[in-house]
Amino acid sequence: MSIPKGKKIYFASDNHLGAPDCESSLPREKKFVAWLDEVKEDAAAIFLLGDLFDFWFEYKTVIPKGFTRTLGKLAEISDSGIPIHYFVGNHDLWMNGYFEEELGIPVYHNPMEFTLGKTSFFIGHGDGLGPGDKGYKRMKKVFISPFFKWLFRWGHPDIGMRIAQYFSVKNKLISGDDDATFLGEDKEWLAVYSRKKLEEKHRDYFVFGHRHLPLEIQLNPKSKYINLGDWIQYFTYGVFDGETFELKNY
Repeated sequence: MSIPKGKKIYFASDNHLGAPDCESSLPREKKFVAWLDEVKEDAAAIFLLGDLFDFWFEYKTVIPKGFTRTLGKLAEISDSGIPIHYFVGNHDLWMNGYFEEELGIPVYHNPMEFTLGKTSFFIGHGDGLGPGDKGYKRMKKVFISPFFKWLFRWGHPDIGMRIAQYFSVKNKLISGDDDATFLGEDKEWLAVYSRKKLEEKHRDYFVFGHRHLPLEIQLNPKSKYINLGDWIQYFTYGVFDGETFELKNY
C-alpha cells in the first residue's frame, strides 16, 4: 500500500461500544466519530483492530441495534475512497459479511501482513496469541465453530443479545483491573509472540489491540511491538506517516 505525500495511516482498537450499556457508551461513540471525522482529512487508510463493539452477532437478516453514528461514518469514509481494514476481536468474532457487503470494508479473522510504504507490518487484534491462556483458546474454538453459531442463531435475537451482552460486560477486559497492569517486557505475551515471529521473518512493526494498555516495546534495534490501548480509558490511537509510528491520545 502506497502512502501519498502528506497522507497518514491510522490505527485504533477496543472501543467496546455498548459497554456497559448503550447509553453509557454513547459519549465514547460520539468521541470516536469525531476522531474519524478528523483523520479522514489526511488518511491514506484506517485500520480498526477489533472489539469496536462490546458484542456483535450477525443473524441472517438481523444485526445488533444501535451504533448508527459509527456505522454511518464508516460508510461515508469507505464510500469516499479511503480504505478501511477491520480485524475481528474476541468480542466481535461473529462478523459474517455485513461489513463487506454494506460498508465495503474487508474483515480479517486472523493477523495479516501489510507493507505500508516501504515498511513491513504484522497486524491483528491479538487475542489467543502467544503463550498461556489455554482456557480462552479452547473457548474460542467453540465460539467460532459453525455448530455453535448455528445453535445460537436458533434463539430469538432479543434473548441472544441480552445473554451475550451480560457475559460480555462481565469479561475482565471491560473491568480493566487486570489488564491495566504492565507485566514487563519479558512477560507481555504479545511481545513474546512477536519476538517468536521475528525468528521466522523480519517485520518492522507488530501492531495489536486486545491488551487495553498503550504499549511500545523495542523487540530488537529494527523491530517494535505496539499495543494501541483502548477507547474506554486511554483514547489512544496509532498514526504512521510513512517513516515513523506514533501512539497519540485523542
